[in-house]
Amino acid sequence: MYALAAADPLVLSDESRLVRRFLAWLPQAAAADRATAANALARVYLHCELAPAVRAQAEKALTAILDDPELQVRRALAEALASARAAPRHIVLALAGDNSDVSRVVLTLSPLLSDADLVDVAATGDAAAQTAIARRPMLAAPVAAALAEVGDRAAILALIANIDADISRNVLWRVFERFRNDAETRARLALRPDLPSSLRAAVAASTTDALAGFATSAWLDPRRAERIARDGREQAFIAIAAAASECDLAELVQWLRAGEHLTVGLLLRALVGADMRLFRQSLAEMASLPPSRVEGLLHDARGSGFAALYRKAGMPAHLLPAFRVAFELTHKTGRNSLGVDHLLATNMLRAIEALEDSALAPVIALLWRLASEGAREDARSIAAVAQAQTEVEPYEIAPPSFEASAPPVLMLNFEPGNENATPTILLDEKSSVALPIAA
Repeated sequence: MYALAAADPLVLSDESRLVRRFLAWLPQAAAADRATAANALARVYLHCELAPAVRAQAEKALTAILDDPELQVRRALAEALASARAAPRHIVLALAGDNSDVSRVVLTLSPLLSDADLVDVAATGDAAAQTAIARRPMLAAPVAAALAEVGDRAAILALIANIDADISRNVLWRVFERFRNDAETRARLALRPDLPSSLRAAVAASTTDALAGFATSAWLDPRRAERIARDGREQAFIAIAAAASECDLAELVQWLRAGEHLTVGLLLRALVGADMRLFRQSLAEMASLPPSRVEGLLHDARGSGFAALYRKAGMPAHLLPAFRVAFELTHKTGRNSLGVDHLLATNMLRAIEALEDSALAPVIALLWRLASEGAREDARSIAAVAQAQTEVEPYEIAPPSFEASAPPVLMLNFEPGNENATPTILLDEKSSVALPIAA
């Protein structure tokens, strides 16, 4: 049949004979032969110069192949027509609505499918068809939105991985809302370079909550798990804020406030990391003032403007002295570390402790924890550099040797008569007394 499809123009010019021979041959041939013939005829239709009448007859023959009962035959036709702009549109549409084994290549590549066609298939197709659509180059925003609403998990993962797709912020948020409890979806979202900072923070928060829940169910005390999760969330928020643009930072702070993540602990962590941008934007958000106005009020931490801004932001009044000291020291530092600055935290501790104000005890306790965190991070960095630069020579431990005069080896054999045996201890409940517990 390949020879028939690729015959010279003299044979092809007899269109009636061509179509009759092809259609009569189809039911008699094996599925593999029909697949080869379908692919060959489609390529002839696309790439050979045919007379209009011959092209029309060849199109009828290709249309007849759509009714072939074998998937491999229809798939061969789909593979030949998938990326062609000259393919008959009605045939491409039929293939796009076929079994996903047939339709996938057309759904991924065909330039003849409109956004409306793709949205319709996304709404009615299975996971394989949806995934094929999600992988289309330059996927349009309406199709991405449809997939975000109804797409299977596999299709959503493919959509997130498609960097060329036109995916709006709202669509990314919708994907997160549907699959916030799926670890792989969160990981894929975090890898997108265009992810809004607020959504990146939401992904980080969900991830730390999931890890804390797992640790609690497995071995960790719930209160300790919550503290670890909170520290992890705050570390992620600080890192995300440091990389955010001004517009993204404002949106991030709004999300933090709405989610009750904008706490005293987060603001102190920002100051200990010398992150003035997050601190300023947070006060601007809480005080409902423009950032430029906040910048002026923060000029002097000891002045009345700072105190007025602090009160308008709704911050705890009894912690004002601590924030005065913390902001002043951070402002003098003039550097931004993406983690806790151990030296800065230590200086804050000394200055706040010198105030001798019992109301600042919670701040002092928090700063001690942050200083400890910073010290450990510094130690890890130094150890990593030392291990990378120093070549450790392998060494062997020689087996121990004993002299004749050495004392006998202690034998852990608790058999009666053995000099190393421990006496049995009987506990008489009636005569037992409570022992003091060491503090």
